[in-house]
Amino acid sequence: MENQHMISQRSVLTAAGLAAVAALSVVGCSTATKETATSMTDKASSAMDSATSAMTSMTSAMAAPASGDPVGAGCAAYAEANPSGPGSVAGLAMDPVATAAGNSPVLTTLASALSGKLNPDVNLVETLNNGEFTVFAPTDDAFGKLDAATIESLKTDSDLLSGILTYHVVSGQADPSKVVGEHTTVQGATLEVTGSGDELMVNDAAVVCGGIKTANATLYLIDTVLMPPATPATTSMSPSMTTTTAP
Repeated sequence: MENQHMISQRSVLTAAGLAAVAALSVVGCSTATKETATSMTDKASSAMDSATSAMTSMTSAMAAPASGDPVGAGCAAYAEANPSGPGSVAGLAMDPVATAAGNSPVLTTLASALSGKLNPDVNLVETLNNGEFTVFAPTDDAFGKLDAATIESLKTDSDLLSGILTYHVVSGQADPSKVVGEHTTVQGATLEVTGSGDELMVNDAAVVCGGIKTANATLYLIDTVLMPPATPATTSMSPSMTTTTAP
């Protein structure tokens, strides 16, 4: 009887021990499961944050103009009107700036003024075609805003025409990301570019389409002819940028 009683006690103790172990195992598994679930949730949240950040960056990159792309409200219309040929955006990049201006259908008056056709004593083609410049180029519509008397005076007043033309030229190339600010022109006076993106202004002139590359210059089509101050504070006019007499 005593042996049976001891065996019975041992069985009870063994059963209790197994039950305790099982309980601990269940608790451990439950804790591990909760920790695993928490870890997976944290990882999923982190992955979602990374994906959201990547999508935001991608969207911003897609919305911003690609580096080197022309900017301005009139760029699309210009490209549509000139999809190919020497006067297209791609075609302009093949020639130096004065030659490129002659190829553009919206810069015929400027090309005439630069090449001695408007005033035979002012010819800047060779100079502009040999060097690096940023050129703020008034369109034909811009010249159309000038009164007839001013146009007539440009045909005979070489200093006036040369001063106006060189006031539209800055040494060195400035793409749209670097053009905003004050610049000393070849004429000697300064001009200021303000705004951003498709809404750039050069003094009081709006940029129609800017950042157009030519073989040696960066071109900005503007809607108004810029008039230099009467007396520039300094002068950076190169001797080769003065008026020349056509043969």
